[in-house]
Amino acid sequence: MLPQRLFVITGATGTGKTTVSHYLTKYYQIPRVITHTTRPPRPNEKNGRAYYFETPTSFFTKHYIEYVKYADYYYGSSREALAAAWHKCEYASIVLDTKGAITYVEALGDQVIPLFLTVKHTTALVTRLAKRGDQQEMIRRRLASAEYKRDLQLPVQLARQAEVIVNDEWATARAQIDAIMGNYGIKKALC
Repeated sequence: MLPQRLFVITGATGTGKTTVSHYLTKYYQIPRVITHTTRPPRPNEKNGRAYYFETPTSFFTKHYIEYVKYADYYYGSSREALAAAWHKCEYASIVLDTKGAITYVEALGDQVIPLFLTVKHTTALVTRLAKRGDQQEMIRRRLASAEYKRDLQLPVQLARQAEVIVNDEWATARAQIDAIMGNYGIKKALC
């Protein structure tokens, strides 16, 4: 039996973490660990697909590996969701902030393959956030948050394991992701 591995996709808001996660699911059939949040759904987001949308009360009924309060909302990943993803495939992916990524590396060690997304010019992130439908007030709060500033930099705790992906242009980032998958011996339609 192959060891279970987890691609932890991290970086600042707007860098393309969800896009990378969807790509891994669509192209390589790597299931995504669905995380929980108390933030309201964006247009076209469905409960159980994008996130498990929770109330502040229901959020705290889960068994979390990590959770964080980010821009006035809670986000977390449960042990049950990780087990469900690994039940489908020996590889899974999850989208986390850098603090959560560090927690996973500490908890799971070499089972974690961090993918750190970044851009050359952070001004591009404001445009991306507006395009995906975030409200101006939410964008302003996110960009002003200490978490956003933290997530712009690759943490020292991830540097040894992380694959850094500069996502200024999706075609180039996708080619870099494909090369990383190849380095791990992962072919199309893994599971």
